[in-house]
Amino acid sequence: MTSQLLASELANLIQESKRKHNDLRQAAEKSLEELKSIRASSEAQISDELSQRPNFVNPFIIACGTKNVKFTGIAIVCLQRLIIARALPRSRLSQVLEALQQATSAGLDVQLKILQALPSLLSNYASDVKGELLVTALNVCFILQSSKNAIVNNTSAATLQQLVVSVFDKVVVEDKSATDSSPVGEVPVQDGTLPLRAAAMDAWRLFNDICLLTEGQRPEYLRFSGLPQTFGLELIESVLTNHAAIFSGHPEQADILRTRVMPFIISALRGKPNFATSVRLVRILYTLLRRHLSILPDESGEALEILTHLLDMDTTLWKRALCMEVFRGVFADHALLRRIFMIYDAEDGRKDIIKNLTATFVRVSTEKPVVIGLGHQSTIPVADPYAGMGSSTDQAMLEASGVTGIISGGVSSDGHNTGISTQWSTMRVPCIDQLDKTDPPSIPESYIYSLTLACITSLSEGLAKFILPLTVPSDGRRKRSPKQEAGRDSPAPQAELDAGDKSLERASSFKRNPVPVNPLTLENHPLHAEVKICAAFIDECWPAILATCSTFLFAALDSEYYHGLVRAFQKFTHVAGLLQLTTPRDAFLTTLGKAAVPPNVLTACLNSGLNRQPVTPLETPSGIFSNARGLLSVENLVSPTVAAEKPRQVSIDPSAATLNTRNLLCLRALLNLGIALGPTLSSSWNIVLETLQQADFVLFSSGKTAGKTPLAAKGPDAHAEQEANALLANFGTEIRAVETAASRLFESTVDFPNQAFVEVVGGVCGLLAKHAEPQSEPNSRPQSPPSANQLKTPSISHKRVMSVSSTAVNGPNQEDQFALAKLGDLASINIERLLIYAPDISGWTPLISELIIALSSTLNTGPVRARAAETLVRILLETAAAVAAQPEEPRGEIQKRLLEAFRDSLLPLQTPNRDISVTSHAVDVDIHRIILEGLKSLLENCGETLVCGWEMTFQIIDTIFVDKTFASDAKQDASSPQRSVLLTRSVKLIRPSFASLQLICSDFLPSLPNACFLNLVDTLYKFCTQDDELNVALTTVTFFWAISDFLSGKGRSMSITEEMIQEPGDDALKKLASEPSHKGSGAALWMLLLLRLASVATDQRLELRNSAIQTLMRIMSAYGDSLSPEAWSICMKSVIFRLLSSIDNELQAVSVPSAKGTGQDEWKDTAIVVIGGVSSLFASYLGVLTAHSSFPEIWKDLLGHLRTLLGFKVLDINAAAYGAVRDILHRCAEKDKPQVGKESLDLAWDLWSQGIPVAKDGKDDKSSDNQKCLLVWVEALLELYGLIQKDFRVERVRRMLTLLRDAMQHATPGAYASDIEYVTPLQGKILEVFRMVRTGLHGVPSAMITQVAEFVSLAFTQEDAAKAAAEKRTYVAMSKESMTILQNLIIKNSGEKDIYETESFATALSALAKPVILKYQFKIVTRSAYPWREATKCSLAVLEATLPQIRKLGDDLPRSTIQNMWEIIISIANGIISADLSGTTTNILDDQDFDISSFHKLRQLIIPSLGQEVILDSTRKSYAEGLFRTSIIHAPAPAEASIIYGNGNASELSSLYKTRLGRTIDPIPTKRTLMSQVCLEELFSLVQVQPSPEAQNHELFVRLAKTAAPYLILRCALTIRSYVADQPLRGRMPQPLSQRKELNKVLKSLVELKSEPEAIPDMTNVDSETRKHLLRLYPLLVAAVQVAGTCGDDKVLKLVGEALDVVGGELGV
Repeated sequence: MTSQLLASELANLIQESKRKHNDLRQAAEKSLEELKSIRASSEAQISDELSQRPNFVNPFIIACGTKNVKFTGIAIVCLQRLIIARALPRSRLSQVLEALQQATSAGLDVQLKILQALPSLLSNYASDVKGELLVTALNVCFILQSSKNAIVNNTSAATLQQLVVSVFDKVVVEDKSATDSSPVGEVPVQDGTLPLRAAAMDAWRLFNDICLLTEGQRPEYLRFSGLPQTFGLELIESVLTNHAAIFSGHPEQADILRTRVMPFIISALRGKPNFATSVRLVRILYTLLRRHLSILPDESGEALEILTHLLDMDTTLWKRALCMEVFRGVFADHALLRRIFMIYDAEDGRKDIIKNLTATFVRVSTEKPVVIGLGHQSTIPVADPYAGMGSSTDQAMLEASGVTGIISGGVSSDGHNTGISTQWSTMRVPCIDQLDKTDPPSIPESYIYSLTLACITSLSEGLAKFILPLTVPSDGRRKRSPKQEAGRDSPAPQAELDAGDKSLERASSFKRNPVPVNPLTLENHPLHAEVKICAAFIDECWPAILATCSTFLFAALDSEYYHGLVRAFQKFTHVAGLLQLTTPRDAFLTTLGKAAVPPNVLTACLNSGLNRQPVTPLETPSGIFSNARGLLSVENLVSPTVAAEKPRQVSIDPSAATLNTRNLLCLRALLNLGIALGPTLSSSWNIVLETLQQADFVLFSSGKTAGKTPLAAKGPDAHAEQEANALLANFGTEIRAVETAASRLFESTVDFPNQAFVEVVGGVCGLLAKHAEPQSEPNSRPQSPPSANQLKTPSISHKRVMSVSSTAVNGPNQEDQFALAKLGDLASINIERLLIYAPDISGWTPLISELIIALSSTLNTGPVRARAAETLVRILLETAAAVAAQPEEPRGEIQKRLLEAFRDSLLPLQTPNRDISVTSHAVDVDIHRIILEGLKSLLENCGETLVCGWEMTFQIIDTIFVDKTFASDAKQDASSPQRSVLLTRSVKLIRPSFASLQLICSDFLPSLPNACFLNLVDTLYKFCTQDDELNVALTTVTFFWAISDFLSGKGRSMSITEEMIQEPGDDALKKLASEPSHKGSGAALWMLLLLRLASVATDQRLELRNSAIQTLMRIMSAYGDSLSPEAWSICMKSVIFRLLSSIDNELQAVSVPSAKGTGQDEWKDTAIVVIGGVSSLFASYLGVLTAHSSFPEIWKDLLGHLRTLLGFKVLDINAAAYGAVRDILHRCAEKDKPQVGKESLDLAWDLWSQGIPVAKDGKDDKSSDNQKCLLVWVEALLELYGLIQKDFRVERVRRMLTLLRDAMQHATPGAYASDIEYVTPLQGKILEVFRMVRTGLHGVPSAMITQVAEFVSLAFTQEDAAKAAAEKRTYVAMSKESMTILQNLIIKNSGEKDIYETESFATALSALAKPVILKYQFKIVTRSAYPWREATKCSLAVLEATLPQIRKLGDDLPRSTIQNMWEIIISIANGIISADLSGTTTNILDDQDFDISSFHKLRQLIIPSLGQEVILDSTRKSYAEGLFRTSIIHAPAPAEASIIYGNGNASELSSLYKTRLGRTIDPIPTKRTLMSQVCLEELFSLVQVQPSPEAQNHELFVRLAKTAAPYLILRCALTIRSYVADQPLRGRMPQPLSQRKELNKVLKSLVELKSEPEAIPDMTNVDSETRKHLLRLYPLLVAAVQVAGTCGDDKVLKLVGEALDVVGGELGV
């Protein structure tokens, strides 16, 4: 490509420079010669050769110097190609660069080519382009960068940036190279001078000059000035970003940063730069801070001070935003933040950068309280109602809605948004990234505060990520830290995560030291110094951070910002606690407590409690979140009953004493801190527990009601209102999340000895029967450390206020709920204790016994019983999970103990005649459901490790079923057994029970003992037959497949024998299946499974039975390969045919008139499913079936069932039945076809030929579309015929044809089908049958031809074609297809005498003649070939093949048959030449050409055979008359119309001699003029005497001439007479052209014609042989002479004169 391009361009250069620039031409010629002299073939070799020829580039350099646009363009293209191909001589680089510089003044294309070449030049010649060459290359870019063209300017800027980066890339390569190249110079640095190598020198010079240009100074090395400051800053940033390592490793570059970049940035920031410059300055400063803080400590500190100073509220908003965005980045990089603190704040004598910055945050956060909506409690932000942000606010608030809360409105404002929201407090593109803007963008007023929050959040995140991993003492705990961080985006997921990790937390704390490691004590850790920096940071900055967070805690924040603030608060406190910095930790805990339970809310609750119904006392501090209401109980997550049955209480004003969701969010954060820092809290536990007690008291007092949450400002804001309403809905969710965290505070009992623990269990159990007296507590609330802010609450004992005697209603409920919650907590915490020690020693027995008594006792309330059941389930599940990893023997014992507990808990509920009320029964059902769900959870978690107790599992699952026995019907015999019906205890229990069964079938079949599979099948059958839950029954059906799959996988084959089914029913199978050791146990179980499925397949529910059928078929199909022929035979008889019989009976039952509306359609659908499945089985395993001796009987039974189903005359069933026959027979027709006997195939024929499948009512209208059914029926015939064609006798063919014809006529038109262009699928299949049938048998061809001929004529025998087209029943496409078939049939059997004798051939011709004769009169328009054309082609092909055979048969055929055939042939001929053109818009000329060609072919076939004596004269006359009438070109006068369209006899000739009245109008010629002329010529040809004819043929021609002669004379007379009558009226006016041509043609032909002597009778006294036609026309000729002479028509006069001369010759004149 390079050589070709260069050669071409050099040739162009030579051509262009011929007249001028002789030196350029000579140089180009020399270079072209050099190029041609190169013998290398590859591109690399050519490039290498060219690089060795320094003179090769001469013409290009010269061309660039000419300033000629064409020369420069050619030169730049070539130079670019040489640079890319590395073919540029290195010695000429300087001149090439100068040439490029000279070419910069050229046009746009040249400039862009130069810019494209420069990066390749620096890349391919990196070692050469240095020093001055590099300066030149950069100068080219600088020149183009100053272009006024935007394209060139932007492209050059990008190229220049790329070149600058590439210069520094060379430095990286140079630094990595092993060779130590000598320095090329020295540069000044801070401590003197520094020698540099070439690449480093170039980079230093370039970067220094860029800095100078950016400062507005002159460069030292670059030969360019006037670089835009913004672009210079972008170049500096690009270099700093792409090659940060160079500045760290090269002192000279660092010196530039120190002496030029940083001073310039600092001075610029102190000034008043515009927005564009400021953005770039700040970006560079941020990059330097992140990457080069260590080499610029003083400068960076000064810059940070300036940024902090710029946060002054008097400065412009966009500058403050830029500063805050930098600080956001700094705080997001915690390592950078630590370095800044270590360099400045931690060093004596330096300014406190971070401390001052955090102090600035405090001032910033409070400078505009109206903007942030600061109040005494957190509120929801409110949008400015006049800002027109309604719809966007709506969407944003919906997206940000979550766990939020509002207590009171703090500040109202008009004209601006109030609060901080992601909707209006953020910018889609930060200011620091808006490089394309010259003016500052619109910045939200609250944007600064959102950035402040982001800094606080990033600070806490960074501290947590750094400190928390250091506190994990083991690998187990180290794995938990990422999980804790995973929920950092939302507190709600964090609660769920905490709950999910509960078992891990407790297990890790059992018999271990739960105290987290203080990172400050890890003195040998490599990060110890960093930890100390973090501790110093917290110690120095916590007051400012706390003040900032406190401000925002009581501002108007949306959900996202509030959640982030609480997370940051929590993590900062967590880190302070881990570092055991008690003062900041306690201060933050206290503030968080105030946010969780505001003092005014607590005071309102205390005041309202004095005047309302006394509440239930709480026994111990650990019970505050498990009170009677269950307000904060973790078990509420699974017990809706508890909340549903909440006792009544005295109403209070909820707005005065309620907590909102944000209070609970803070409370949860406080609880999480208590969980994480518990071992280190010491006396600070008072803060957590006191807040927890207050929260429980407030919630209990308010009845778990959230008060109305006001907005941050007044005014209409639908979105804020919507979020406030969402808070009410989420209140209960947040309570449960808080309880999840609260329950983890009580894990301290894990370190108790066994005896003490048993006593604890006994004491809690005693609470269920006897309520303890209230206990007194200390009088004062625990105080915070002196250094922390105090919670301003009343100095009144929390316990004393709540220690009031309880009411009879609330007492037991509250006490029992508390006791049950504590039992569950204790068991969960001490789960390992319960596993290790015996039940009596560990406390297992009393604990479980008390729970069972509590859940079954009807004396307890519903919530208490539900709590007992849930507690029991939770204990059992946790125990099962904990024991899963133990060895099999102890694990089996414990698992058995667990399942016994499940079973025993249900025994009291199943007691017969249990005396319960309706309410108690509902609670019983709920308890039952809880236990069943517990079993499901047990299987989910531990099913794969369950080694004992599977029998009890099925017993528990079956507890939902009850066998009810009913007395026999009175109408039945008294001795009949009682009827047993399977019922369910409650619909609510089905799904919980089924879930366990579902798990077993899907996951744990391999774990089941063999003896349990029979139980499994029986249980599955029970679920299938229950009537309460259809979806469960449907799902159960699918498990039969899973079991079958499992059973089949255990053994390679199923040994099913006749002995298994000898006994009635399935007793033998059950007995065998219950013996796992027996070798036939698996097969018996599999057969039982199939029989159960077959029973389900007759269920009254459509979906269920269809699913069962499909599953049954799928099972047998999937595992049929493992069945022996005997097994298949048994399965067919015992399962499939039994199923078919059941379907037959059900269809019969619903088919009677009295059964209307009882699901007839559904049973029809089921029958279709069954038939489809059976056919699939037969087709797939036909080979196996035929291998057994019983196959003929099976086949007969199958067809018998199908015949029965066909008897219902349901179209869909019929289609399915014949589809089954088709599929099975198709399998027989394959290469490896099974041997199916002739008798079996005869049975199939009998089934098919019993009649066409039609609906029972016999209707063929649109209401019953039988197309599909008939189509399948015909397809079955195709398959059957392929198997029995050798035995297909004529009688069968005729029966088949009759049925196919009836099917065609009975077929209903499809809903979306049209048979005009394409045949319908049914028609296509029927025609396929006709193509396939063998015609070798005598009588078959004639029958086939007759039937196909009928198909051909179907489209043309309908009375109203348009109506047929509207009804989509036109048969047009089928008729056309049938023509081809008919043609092939006739041609193939043209020698068969039978087709002529039986009139089949005549019928076929007649069918083909109809479309030919109709032609344009057939109103149905087709886009493809017209039917009459196809019929014409077919007719010609047929006649070509049959006419010779007809002549050969001769006298063997009856005369009437021959005469009939010739009449039809002549009708075809007349149809070809004629056409009714009225109303047609088709291509008449094209059709005319087709008809002329067809007529010529037909004439060759029938002339002179048409003159045979056997053919009737009327037939020949019809032919001649047709020619005569078609030959009329012009419409005749009225006087002549009767002659033309009359009888046409020769007697009418005399009337032509009388002159008619003339006409002055010019008749329009026919549109088929050529066809008229052809017919006229044919008339002349027929009368023409034949030269030396044979005797036989002579007679034929004579007969034809005699028939045609009168019509010819009449035709010529009409033309001459018209001339004689009309021309005198025209005078000298010429005759119309078409008439003139016709007259000339007639006169010339008359003169030339030598007629057959015998064709025209002799005239009296005139003796003539071949000119009699002229004698007959003599009077008209004489008249024509007179007219022509009078009118001066010389040409006509001459022609008529010639005719008269001939007459005279005949007369002897």
